[in-house]
Amino acid sequence: MKKKWTRILVWIVSILVVLAILGGAFGVVTVRQSFPQTKGELKLAGLDGPVDVYRDNMGIPQIYASSLHDLFMAQGYVHAQDRFWQMDFWRHIGSGRLSEMFGKTQLETDTFLRTLGWRQIAEQEYATYDPQSVAILNAYSDGVNAYLADHQGTAVSLEYGVLKLLTPGYKPEPWTPVNTLTWGKAMAWDLRGNMDEEIERAILLKTLTPDQVAQLFPVYPSDHPVIVPEMGTPSANPLTTASLPDLDLASVQARFSSLDALLGPSGAGIGSNSWAVSGSLTATGMPLLANDPHLSIQMPSIWYQVGLHCRPVSTACPYDVAGFSFAGVPGVVIGHNQNIAWGFTNTGPDVMDLYIEKINPDNTNQYEYNGQWVDMTLRTETIAVGGGKPVSLTVRSTRHGPIISDVYADLAKFDTTAGVPLPANYAISLRWTALEPSTIFQAVWGFDTAANWDEFRQAASKFNVPAQNLVYADVKGNIGYQTPGNIPIRKNGDGRLPVPGWTDQYEWTGYIPFDQLPSVLNPTKGYIVTANNAVVGAGYPYLITSDWDYGFRANRIATMIESAPAPIDIPYIQKMQGDDYDANAATFVPLLEQLTIPAKTPNQTAALDLLKNWDYQVRMDSAPAVVFEVFWKNLLADTFNDDLPKNYWPQGSSRWDEVMRNLVKLPNDPFWDDKTTPNRVETRDAILLRAFTEAVAEIEKLQGGNPAKWNWGDLHTATFANLTLGASGIAPIEALFNRGPFRTNGGEAIVNATGWDATKGYSVNWLPSMRMIVDLGNLANSVTVHTTGESGHAYNPHYIDMANLWRNIQYYPMLWDETTITTGATDHLQFVP
Repeated sequence: MKKKWTRILVWIVSILVVLAILGGAFGVVTVRQSFPQTKGELKLAGLDGPVDVYRDNMGIPQIYASSLHDLFMAQGYVHAQDRFWQMDFWRHIGSGRLSEMFGKTQLETDTFLRTLGWRQIAEQEYATYDPQSVAILNAYSDGVNAYLADHQGTAVSLEYGVLKLLTPGYKPEPWTPVNTLTWGKAMAWDLRGNMDEEIERAILLKTLTPDQVAQLFPVYPSDHPVIVPEMGTPSANPLTTASLPDLDLASVQARFSSLDALLGPSGAGIGSNSWAVSGSLTATGMPLLANDPHLSIQMPSIWYQVGLHCRPVSTACPYDVAGFSFAGVPGVVIGHNQNIAWGFTNTGPDVMDLYIEKINPDNTNQYEYNGQWVDMTLRTETIAVGGGKPVSLTVRSTRHGPIISDVYADLAKFDTTAGVPLPANYAISLRWTALEPSTIFQAVWGFDTAANWDEFRQAASKFNVPAQNLVYADVKGNIGYQTPGNIPIRKNGDGRLPVPGWTDQYEWTGYIPFDQLPSVLNPTKGYIVTANNAVVGAGYPYLITSDWDYGFRANRIATMIESAPAPIDIPYIQKMQGDDYDANAATFVPLLEQLTIPAKTPNQTAALDLLKNWDYQVRMDSAPAVVFEVFWKNLLADTFNDDLPKNYWPQGSSRWDEVMRNLVKLPNDPFWDDKTTPNRVETRDAILLRAFTEAVAEIEKLQGGNPAKWNWGDLHTATFANLTLGASGIAPIEALFNRGPFRTNGGEAIVNATGWDATKGYSVNWLPSMRMIVDLGNLANSVTVHTTGESGHAYNPHYIDMANLWRNIQYYPMLWDETTITTGATDHLQFVP
């Protein structure tokens, strides 16, 4: 009862706060307090000289400074001006300190994050950084802190006014370089590869045969492209289960999912697009490079666009770069400088392994290794809780990594029929490349200043984790591709299932040497496409992963390049980035047209008519698109929900596209049979008919009985939600910070990848987080867009001014020429010492 009245009180106070914020002159003043100063002069102690910040009509800053120190100090200040709430939230994730901001509701998440120990790793990294890297991090931190010194509460961001309701005593502390480095760990988690698939396989093997599990994790299709085909094509890799105990990992997956709720969904089904086209195929005779990274939907955008310019460019101050940064991180992560351009997609390598550890029954802080009891490494953490008492946590680690089963509920038991000597006492540890010191941001700063392919690869050699597909182009006409990252070499096994940790038979023996990682410069076909598809195949001597994206997007991109009706130009690349072709429809629409449907209703007839002559483009105003996508959702559920645990019902992804593309060729496969109808055996066509009938009924319920009014966009909407207060469950507060819904095109495994979860509905949950097209023949012709706006301040003119451009595949200039920037600027701010 006490909790009920507390929540009612919070609602009442929240409504009063919202009314106060939005009502009258006080509301205007409160909202505008945090809007940044973008004109005039501003004194900034510690600068070497004046710094100019020009903003265009989208609010995007271009920073001009005469020293490296001033350049990054100014970037820190500008990031804090526009996005400090986002930065503050991200650093609390990185350090496992969310409970300080949001109270005991985040204690479980903090416990998991502290167990992983991201902050400790970041501190180790900082201690190894070279003097120039330390100088960049310190200058950036000085800039952030200069902003905080003069701004408090709602003057920093409106969210802090609301946070007072939850945690009255919270006050942001100064920014440190370690806060920046922990964000690299958070991104490594978000792009972690195939751990979810490993856990899923282990769980499914309890109820399905290895052959059935193999059906659900098919081999990469031979008719889809490989990024570096010179290194072989993918082949089948049978699933080996002899050493796998019957371990219930559902609670492990649940904890992983709780962190995904903060950072966004992950896994092989979520990806990105990038491609580079050589001058032999373009209208200008020079390369074009395109990139659209797919990340979780959020408010504000995960990206902060910026230009960083040394004046003059020199050895001491070598930066002249424009593109996309993370608020909280100095430099430009994706973009171009005066010589080269680059983009990322996730490689998704297998860099996480679960080890089953034997625990000493007489000393739970010891584990067995090669017949010996070995002491664990112990670390005590104290978690501060806003509005509550601190909580102490002891983290235990083995040679493989932290014991993650300590932060889960009972991990169930091993089954003695599994074929291995099973310990009476056990724990689960995690080995992951991100739990070792890395140099990812040094790599980013190397990209920012690289002048050619060799310097780019030298920088890439420091890009340890998360491993990305790096696409490259330069003003001399070259295009290239490089896989970077620490990718383990295993003594035995393929990393797809948990392994015994009490023997050295499953150790990592090292990492693939950088000079043996996949790479290509100027391929003879004249283009490079990466869309999380297979990088290499059987001809490659090392295992990168067995869980690639299944290449539907990559295949469509390559097809569009090869079938271009004229030399490729920027408008054609824009058309490619906005392409909504669903290859799934090409598989199933012909089968639907052949179905015998007894006693068809008028709207079933109308739905089939809509599918005839459809071009398979999933556009927001399309009626056939909504018919097919709703059918697809029902088809997945009708085929698999009776066979799989609820947590593994098909969400829809390229994997499920390939599963169904294979299964449709087996009309009598047991997966088609509905186990909830024991008196009959269903085949493919029966399930297709059921799913189609259900789809028409669902659309009638959602959009009415008139097919002329059916459309995809009313179901497939994007709502940009603040990742903290925007998910509070308190409608007045959510209305302050969230924006949408916006009708959108696209869908799963489509180039315009506006992802949705087929178990939850049709709303967008991940998307192209930005789109960039760089013209290496004339950098000033480059164009871009990201999802929401440059500002993180609710009600700022640049809070949501990009959303309609983004959803309609429209762009704005990616300004480069200094004269154009300075003469066309809408705002000019000068920092002075």
